[in-house]
Amino acid sequence: MKTPQIRRNRRKRAHQRLRRRIAGTAEKPRLAVFKSLRYVYAQVIDDDAGTTLAQATSREAAIQERLKGGTNNKAAARLVGELVAERAKEKGVETVVYDRGGYVFHGRIREIAEGARSKGLRF
Repeated sequence: MKTPQIRRNRRKRAHQRLRRRIAGTAEKPRLAVFKSLRYVYAQVIDDDAGTTLAQATSREAAIQERLKGGTNNKAAARLVGELVAERAKEKGVETVVYDRGGYVFHGRIREIAEGARSKGLRF
C-alpha cells in the first residue's frame, strides 16, 4: 500500500474511533472539519436530524479575496472558523462539539477551532 493510502486509512480509523464518542444534537451540534491538499472545510451538523446547519470553506470568494497567500494555510483556516461560527450563531447555535475528523489538533485544525472560539462559539 502506498504512503498516502496508509495515511488516509489511519485518519479514517481515527475518525471512526472519535465518532463513536461524539454526536451532534439539536442543542449541541457537531462542528466537523476536513482538510484537503488545497482547501479546508468546516460544517455544523445536527446528526439527529441529519442536516447541516452552517458551513464554510476556503473555496469561497469572500475568504479568497481576504487572503493574499494560498487557500490551505493557517490564515485561511482561521477565517473559515470565524465564518462558520458567524453563520452558526445566525442559526441560533451557541455551543458545539468539535469533531477534528481524525486529524491531530495542530496547525490548520487548531486554527479553525480558535477562529470559531474567537467569534463566540463555545466547545
